[in-house]
Amino acid sequence: MSLELLSKLETKIQAALETIELLKMELEEEKQKNSSLTEKNQQLSQDLNSWNEKVTGLVGLLNDEVSE
Repeated sequence: MSLELLSKLETKIQAALETIELLKMELEEEKQKNSSLTEKNQQLSQDLNSWNEKVTGLVGLLNDEVSE
C-alpha cells in the first residue's frame, strides 16, 4: 500500500512541478506585455503633453489676437 501512495504522491508532485513551470512561463509573458504597455503609456503621455502645449499656445495666440 505504501508503494501505491508513493506513486500517487510522485504523480501529484510531477503535476505540480509542471503547473509551476507553466505558470512561470505565463508570468514571464505577462511581464513582457506589461513592459510593452508601460512604454506605450509613457509615449502616449508624452504625446498628450505635447498636444496640450500646442493647444495652449494656439489658445494664447487667439487671446492675443482678440485682445488687440
